[in-house]
Amino acid sequence: MEKEIQEFWQTHPCGDALVGGLHEESHGDYEAFFTRYDDFRYTKEKHILDCLNGIEFKDKRVLEIGLGQGADAEQIIRRGGAWSGLDLTQEAVERTQMRLTIRNLPFKKIKQGSALEIPFEDDSFDIVFSHGVLHHIPEIKIAQKEIARVLKPKGELIAMLYSKWSLNYLLSIGVVRRVGLLGLKLTGKDPGGIYSQHLKNMKRMGVREYLRMTNFIHLNTDGPLNPYSKVYDEALIKTEFPDFKLVKTYKRFMHAPPLKLKWLPLERMLGWHLWAHLRPIK
Repeated sequence: MEKEIQEFWQTHPCGDALVGGLHEESHGDYEAFFTRYDDFRYTKEKHILDCLNGIEFKDKRVLEIGLGQGADAEQIIRRGGAWSGLDLTQEAVERTQMRLTIRNLPFKKIKQGSALEIPFEDDSFDIVFSHGVLHHIPEIKIAQKEIARVLKPKGELIAMLYSKWSLNYLLSIGVVRRVGLLGLKLTGKDPGGIYSQHLKNMKRMGVREYLRMTNFIHLNTDGPLNPYSKVYDEALIKTEFPDFKLVKTYKRFMHAPPLKLKWLPLERMLGWHLWAHLRPIK
């Protein structure tokens, strides 16, 4: 499945469509795109900067797994981290390298490769950071073993994972979106946009099969063509990261589209982003 996942993210770079996409390859367009993307990302998910501010990156050797548009890479470097990056897709590698180059930000290494076989030496990093990526890896037990290998004995894995006990998973994905799509199917209405792809998916897979949670979670996190996603709680983290000790978790980001419930003071209970800090057992 890794090949399918790679092809999806190569052709659907994380966050690209949300800000109009990157259409031309001049430095000016890259700079404008990165500025537009960062404004969108850190306005919609402003908690990310707060979380990054709570991590001691200064003078630490940091490996980031999953690069997106390189936004968090820039933030880590600006906070003093000696940053290296790894991504499954060449597109993310090239975009991140362009960002760091045109903004004159220093970094150690950036590589295309798999988290299932991390191309770095044992005990290389103080921190492995991964935001919104590890829940897209089906063979997570292999990946976590590799992460433990490249971390120093007193190193730390910091990962954002989608939360099982969240308003988004339990109510929006679990109930509201299913009912909405079933209604569109039964009435024959097609509002366009991502709904059209959902309707195509249902026609291809069958309504009952499509609306099963094992399929539905994948296709309702990062677009209706996303091949794989997973949700986590503390118990599952402990099970699927056996080479680590879970130190702490916290939730952020009250996100449950199409519901408009961000005003609810329940982010730390029902937030969509589950941040986990783990230490390798060595």
